[in-house]
Amino acid sequence: MSCCRLETERLLLRKPEEADVPAITAMIGDWDVVKNLATAPYPYLEEHARQFLARIAEGSSKGESHVFAITRKPDGAYAGTVGLHLRDGAFEIGYWLGKPYWNMGYASEAARKVISFAFRELKATKLVAGWFHDNPASGHVLEKLGFQPDGAEQRDCAARGHSVYCHRVVLDRANFGQKKVAA
Repeated sequence: MSCCRLETERLLLRKPEEADVPAITAMIGDWDVVKNLATAPYPYLEEHARQFLARIAEGSSKGESHVFAITRKPDGAYAGTVGLHLRDGAFEIGYWLGKPYWNMGYASEAARKVISFAFRELKATKLVAGWFHDNPASGHVLEKLGFQPDGAEQRDCAARGHSVYCHRVVLDRANFGQKKVAA
C-alpha cells in the first residue's frame, strides 16, 4: 500500500517529484544538513537528487519505502523529506529539513503524521530510528514522539566518509501517542 498525500495543520506531505530536485539539491547540499544523513554524499549534486527519486520510486513499487516531501501550507514551499524504509524487517523512519525550516516544529509534525500512517495503514507493530550522537535535535524529536532507547551502533555516513556513533531508538504501536510524565 502506498499513500500519496497526508496533511497536518501546517503541512502537506506528498510524493516527491522531479520539480523538487533543485530544492532537494540545495538543502541537502548544506553541510549542516547532509552530515546528519547516512546515505547522502557530499557534495550533493542534482544527479544525486534524481537517483534518490528513482530509489524511492522503486522502493515504493515494492512496498519497502513510503517517502513524502514535506511542504508548507499554503505556499507549497519544499521544507524537507520524511519517510519509512524497510530495514531488517521493520520500518525505519527518517527525516531531514532544510536549514531555513529548523526549529519550527515541522520535523515533529511531519514525523507524527507518518508514524500514524505506518501504524494505521501499514499495520506496523514497531518503528525504528537512529540519530547521530552529534545531532541531539533529532534525538529530541524522536523522544517527543515516544521513541525509547534501543542501543547504539556505528553507522556509515557517506558525507563524512566514515562511520559515526548512532543512537538506535524504537517505538511500539502501543506506546505511540502516550504522553510522558516528567519525574
